[in-house]
Amino acid sequence: MNMDSESLQNVFDSAFAGMSRVREAFTPQLRPREVGTITSVATGIAKVSGLPGVGFDELVTFPGNVLGIAFNVDVDEIGVVLLGEYGHLHAGDEVRRTGRVMDVAVGDGLLGRVIDPLGRPLDGNGPVASNRRLPVERPAAPIMDRAPVTVPLQTGLKVIDALIPVGRGQRELILGDRQTGKTAIAIDTILNQRDHHVQCVYCAIGQRASAVAKAVATLRENGAMDYTVLVVTEGNDPPGLAYIAPYAATSIAESFMEAGRDVLIVYDDLTHHARAYRELSLLLRRPPGREAFPGDIFYIHSRLLERATHLRKELGGGSLTALPVIETEAQNISAYIPTNLISITDGQIYLSPSLFELGVLPAVDVGKSVSRVGGKAQRAAYRAVAGDLKLGYAQFEELETFARFGARLDEDTRKIIEHGRRIRACLKQPEFAPVSVPAQIAVLLALTAELFDRVPLDKMTDAEHALREAAADIPAEVRERLDTADKLSDEDRETIIQIARNSLARFQAKSEPESKPQAQAEAKSTPEPQEKS
Repeated sequence: MNMDSESLQNVFDSAFAGMSRVREAFTPQLRPREVGTITSVATGIAKVSGLPGVGFDELVTFPGNVLGIAFNVDVDEIGVVLLGEYGHLHAGDEVRRTGRVMDVAVGDGLLGRVIDPLGRPLDGNGPVASNRRLPVERPAAPIMDRAPVTVPLQTGLKVIDALIPVGRGQRELILGDRQTGKTAIAIDTILNQRDHHVQCVYCAIGQRASAVAKAVATLRENGAMDYTVLVVTEGNDPPGLAYIAPYAATSIAESFMEAGRDVLIVYDDLTHHARAYRELSLLLRRPPGREAFPGDIFYIHSRLLERATHLRKELGGGSLTALPVIETEAQNISAYIPTNLISITDGQIYLSPSLFELGVLPAVDVGKSVSRVGGKAQRAAYRAVAGDLKLGYAQFEELETFARFGARLDEDTRKIIEHGRRIRACLKQPEFAPVSVPAQIAVLLALTAELFDRVPLDKMTDAEHALREAAADIPAEVRERLDTADKLSDEDRETIIQIARNSLARFQAKSEPESKPQAQAEAKSTPEPQEKS
């Protein structure tokens, strides 16, 4: 018993001796900490004095764990953009520096989650699992680290994949008036990436809560949340959150790209982003320019979209494809923000309200849409039909106006118009119903071979559906060559056309036999009156 007590005493002695040594070795250090005070609070911003060492874009904290970004760094005070609820802040409240810039959680733990630009969960599924963070503002990849765009990004939409192709690493603008289907194209593209090993990031900027809930429900119902991250700011959030949202979403997407993956990011939409930045700039007394936007409105979008690229194989070979969305007013694509984005991006998809009202969905105006990069990445089978298809559709749109007036048309003009109507009918597509590559190529080849021209317009939907089902009979080796071959061979073309011909035979109207020339009625000769002698 005595030995146990002695051993216990020794343990205590050694513990206390170690604590004494640590206490003697410890020397308290005084660290200066900058503390400022709020001088005024306005809608989404605060003016702060007393932080002489603060840097541009540095994060500062306010009472209630509200964060802010130092936006204006003046001699006497700084202008701070607030990133949270600021109703409880008042003049005289304390402000502290953090010594770091704004960052966001990244990694696979974000897949399937709905978060705000600060990384806070909005879906009620608990905290976000992540062990890595990246700054929201990062420099774009240098030119020498980039590779050409060579791989297509299939959207599942026939009109885009055939006529306005998008490549992985490209920036393709989607623009049009309100309620013309811009978000639907972006959501359809995300849904089509299910089996293409592409991670997706959907950034909703200043959207209505109902619109965001609808998008989340659509992605969840179609199983797309497994490979998608949603970064959301709603219309009632502070403008500072709407401003940093696309940068935070891009940092999340870049983390996947730098791991060697292909990524698609959708900014929906940058019109709200520009308006939020204009609101902040005007409140901070920055000088306004055209349409009251500040002078650097071009730069905030160019530095954002410049981060979309395709990296070299030595750096993993990942890619980041950007689909920014812009809302136009009264079809005015020459307004300030639309022209900025058109000049920054590598092409645009323009949605026409008139086509939308006619029921042509997606309402893509092929004449005003262009892809400056994607044609290099387009599959050979698409390239084999895209030229003839675009020419035939353009001729149809030119001649369609004359047909509306009931003008008498010659046989060649009538054939062009009837062929164009079949092209328009085939390019129609319901929402959330992406079409596979073999099915698209079968439909497009049948169009160029004029197999649909004998199908009545009221049977076009059923005929196209039957052809898409018949595309499953395309031999496996032909399917493989559609993905890998540099050129569509005549044998493969004939194989697909024969399958299309067989599937469309029951829908085609039987050609009427040519009517025999009618016998001309003999004209009765009327004798001339004889002259009297």
